[in-house]
Amino acid sequence: MNTSTLLRRGVPALIVLALLGAGLWWGTRPKPVSVVMKAVDRGAVESTVVNTRAGTVEACQRTKLSTIMGGRIEYLGVKEGDKVKKGQLLMKLWNDDQKAQQTLAEKQRNVSSQRVAEACTTAATAEREAKRQADLRAKGFVSEAKEDAARSEAATRRAACETARADVGQAEARIAVTKVEQGRIALYAPFDGTVAKIVGELGEYSTPSPPGVPTPPAIDLIDETCLYVNAPMDEVDAPRIQDGLPVRVTLDALPKQPLKGKVRRVAPYVSAVEKQARTVDVEVDFERPENARLLVGYSADVEIVLDVRPSALRVPTAALIEGNKVLVLNADSGKLEERKVKAGLANWEYTEVLEGLKDGERIVTSLERDGVKVGVRATAEAEPKAK
Repeated sequence: MNTSTLLRRGVPALIVLALLGAGLWWGTRPKPVSVVMKAVDRGAVESTVVNTRAGTVEACQRTKLSTIMGGRIEYLGVKEGDKVKKGQLLMKLWNDDQKAQQTLAEKQRNVSSQRVAEACTTAATAEREAKRQADLRAKGFVSEAKEDAARSEAATRRAACETARADVGQAEARIAVTKVEQGRIALYAPFDGTVAKIVGELGEYSTPSPPGVPTPPAIDLIDETCLYVNAPMDEVDAPRIQDGLPVRVTLDALPKQPLKGKVRRVAPYVSAVEKQARTVDVEVDFERPENARLLVGYSADVEIVLDVRPSALRVPTAALIEGNKVLVLNADSGKLEERKVKAGLANWEYTEVLEGLKDGERIVTSLERDGVKVGVRATAEAEPKAK
């Protein structure tokens, strides 16, 4: 059998084998991965920082009042929830003993005042008599000794008058002391506000609450007309936070009503709480607090806007993989490829793209799906129709 005959018989067999192999490969090759694609667009991108732990809505003015001295509650002029005015008497303890001391001091002052009238009148009489004796001595009618005696008597009487006046001053000082003592057992409102809580009832014993002693105050008074948020921020973010920066406040009690605000103060020190990260307290004022029913003590989250790009080329932050890369679908090979991008401002939602992508290019956003990686074949899912 010659060579040409062998070729004529072998070529068809080889073709058949090649076709079978191609068919087998085609039938067993992996199916393309379905991916979600999103076009790169333009929009606002913000650089923000958020609190590390929940913040708290606090009142600009809040005081926890306690009497300086302890005693039995004799007068309780308010109840929880009452609106009070500055200077209004809120509570007073039993103080009949102090009132008695004041009455005694006032009586002593009255007696001293009477003694002033008596002593000073006598002094004036003695001074007139001394003048008459001096005139008589000048005319030679009385001796020098009698004139000296009259002058000494007048000086003595004048000293007694001044002593009586000093006694009046001492009695008035004693009255002032008794009034100060009575102030130690009474509570007055230091500002207009609302009584949040009262500890104690009429007739019960009220105990002072000095600093460092875990004794509840008698009356907790708050000013609801001025509220702000105090939130702890990570110490790493503190250098970038400045007064006046815009803030978005989200309350757990009102999750669908984010409120606008501004940074009003950054604490000048770092708080180091045991077993917690070091933080810096930031205070935030509400721009329009009347838009929500706010209560002191609400937990709140704050998002401070450090910088904004209003019309930046952006991609979803979740679409970025390690090294600031994105996945794109090669139209010719049908495979996923990596694309390096240069990122700018970023937050949890969007990242600004400075280089590496163009407006309208599509990138893969379904990175969480199984099989989505560089080099695999993929097909783009149809985008849902806009409603």
